Amino acid sequence: MPTASLPIADLVRHLRQHLNLSQEKFAAKLGVSFKTVNRWEKGHSLPSPMALKLIEDLLKTIGEAGKALLEEYFPEGKSDV
Repeated sequence: MPTASLPIADLVRHLRQHLNLSQEKFAAKLGVSFKTVNRWEKGHSLPSPMALKLIEDLLKTIGEAGKALLEEYFPEGKSDV
């Protein structure tokens, strides 16, 4: 589970915007509904452990920006990066 000073909503939004995806396309990439991504970004709900793993995997694909976010939100996994 990630530990971060910034809300998970910010992580989800930042990653989605970095990938240049709409909420609908980001949701499809994660296998969830648009409504689910919208609720995450508004802070009304949190991603499931499975969704967090998919988010972590996406972060590993976006270079330095992803590395910085991984270190912020998934510090226990930083040795794997």
